Amino acid sequence: MSNSNPETHVIDFRAAEQLLAARDPRGAVKLLDSVIAAHPENTAARLLRARAFFLSAQLRPAELEFELVLEREPDNAFAHFAIARTFERAGKPEQAKRHFRLAAALDPNPEYLKAARFDTE
Repeated sequence: MSNSNPETHVIDFRAAEQLLAARDPRGAVKLLDSVIAAHPENTAARLLRARAFFLSAQLRPAELEFELVLEREPDNAFAHFAIARTFERAGKPEQAKRHFRLAAALDPNPEYLKAARFDTE
């Protein structure tokens, strides 16, 4: 069985989700690399890989991957929230605040609203 058929990529994607849930983000990144190499347009795989980069403290790759997702899906509230967390962890508070606020504007999720801190200005 060749390693580049669609079923393999679905399995790898699901396995990567499991690895992320099991706190093995680096293992998830390895699986997702092959999925994304075969399907660079797969935004779900890119979002998952961005989360895996973030959870393994690879902040710059996470930032680049989240940015790519947001280029394709500018109204993705979760991606805005996640890149904001990435900027926050990277010591870029202004960029973080901007994306926290975009996330909250797109989706009034209580977690997003709290992070946006609209009440502090």
